[in-house]
Amino acid sequence: MSNSVPDLDAVGMKAEPGLAEQFRHEVAHLLGRSNPNFPGAQPVSFSSKHLMELQREDYYVCEKTDGIRCLMYFARGESPEAPEIHYLIDRKNDYRYVPGLHFPLPNDDTFQSFHVDTLVDGELVNDTYEDGTQQLKFLVFDCLVLDGQSLMHRTLDKRLAYFKEKVLKPYNALYERFPEEKAHRAFTVEDKSTQFSYGIEMMFREIIPKVKKIHGNDGLIFTCRSTPYRIGTDEHILKWKPPSENTIDFRLRLEFPLLEPDSDDEADGVSAPYPDYDAIPIFHLFVMLNGNEYRHWAEMYVTPAEWEEIKALGQPLDDSIVECSKDSQGRWRFHRIRDDKADANHISTVEKVLESIEDRVTEDDLIRLAPTIKNAWKKRQAGGGGEGRSRSHVNGTI
Repeated sequence: MSNSVPDLDAVGMKAEPGLAEQFRHEVAHLLGRSNPNFPGAQPVSFSSKHLMELQREDYYVCEKTDGIRCLMYFARGESPEAPEIHYLIDRKNDYRYVPGLHFPLPNDDTFQSFHVDTLVDGELVNDTYEDGTQQLKFLVFDCLVLDGQSLMHRTLDKRLAYFKEKVLKPYNALYERFPEEKAHRAFTVEDKSTQFSYGIEMMFREIIPKVKKIHGNDGLIFTCRSTPYRIGTDEHILKWKPPSENTIDFRLRLEFPLLEPDSDDEADGVSAPYPDYDAIPIFHLFVMLNGNEYRHWAEMYVTPAEWEEIKALGQPLDDSIVECSKDSQGRWRFHRIRDDKADANHISTVEKVLESIEDRVTEDDLIRLAPTIKNAWKKRQAGGGGEGRSRSHVNGTI
C-alpha cells in the first residue's frame, strides 16, 4: 500500500457501535433518506462507450489520488466544551471522531461561529515532500449538505462553489490570521484541483507527474457537471485507470493442502488429514452477489517470493478483501489488501471493470480526443450553455 494512504485509526477515534448507528441515522435524515448505509457516490469504470459521453456532456476531471475515500460530517456537539464535532465516514460506514478541527462561518471576524449539519465528500492523503516532511490533507471534491441545506440537486460547479465560498474561504482566513493554530489541526483541508474534461493533456503532462511524487496517483476521475449528486453507483462519475492498472476487489479465501498423518502424528493422537500451513495455499477469489452472497470467480496467481512478501505484511489474509489486477497472461495478481473495505466488489462492478480492461482506453486515446471534447463543449456554450455557469466552480463564485 502506498505511503500516501493514512492510518484512519491514527487520525480519529472510532465511534462505538451505538453512537455510530445514531450518526448514520442523523446523516440519512440530513440527506432526506431512510437508508443509513454509506452515503457516498461510487464511480463506474471507464470504457470506450464513455468517450462519446465526454463529448455529449460537460465533465470535469481530476486526478485519482491514492488515498482513503471519506466523507466528513460537521455535527453539533452536546457540551459547551465541544460545541462542534467532526467525523470522518469511511467506506465501511464507520465514523471516526477527529479533534482539533474548526470551520468558521463567512463574515465572522471573531472566527467563533461554525458550520453544523454539513456533509462533504473527499479523500484523506498523506503528502510527502522532497525534503521528507509530510502533511496530512483532506481533499474535498464535493459538498452534499451545507448548514442543513441539501445541495445534492445542484450542479457540481454550484456545489463546489458553495463549499469554496462558505467553508474553505473563512477556514483559510482563520489560519492566515492565526498561523500558529496550524500546528493543532489533525489535517489541513483543501479543495481538489479540478479541470475541464478537455484539459486531459495538461493532467497527464503536468498535474499527474507532480502529484505522483507527493501522494501517488492511479488514474483520473471524470464527473459530470450537470447531474445531481447520487448516492451509490453513479453512471456519471467515470474512473479511468491505465489498462494495466484496472483492478478488482475480491474476497480472498485460502485453501491449504492437506497432509496425511505420519507415524509421529499418529503417536500424538492425530489420525485425520490436517492443513499444511508451511505450503503455498490455493488463493480463491470471490465476488459479491446480492444479499452478501458470494460466488467463486477465479484463483489468484502468487509466486513463492510474493507469498513471502504477503505473509510479511503481518495482516490477516483469509476472508480479507484483496485488490487484484490482470497480468499479460490473464492471471489475477495481488496488488494490496483493502482493509478500508468490508466487502468485495459486486458482480456488476466486476463485469464493468472487465469491460474496461477489454476496451483498453489508453492515455493516448484520451489525449487524441481532447480537441473534439473541447469543440463539443464550446458548441454547447454557444447554444446557451453559459460560459459563466460552467466556470463558476473555478472562480469560486455562486
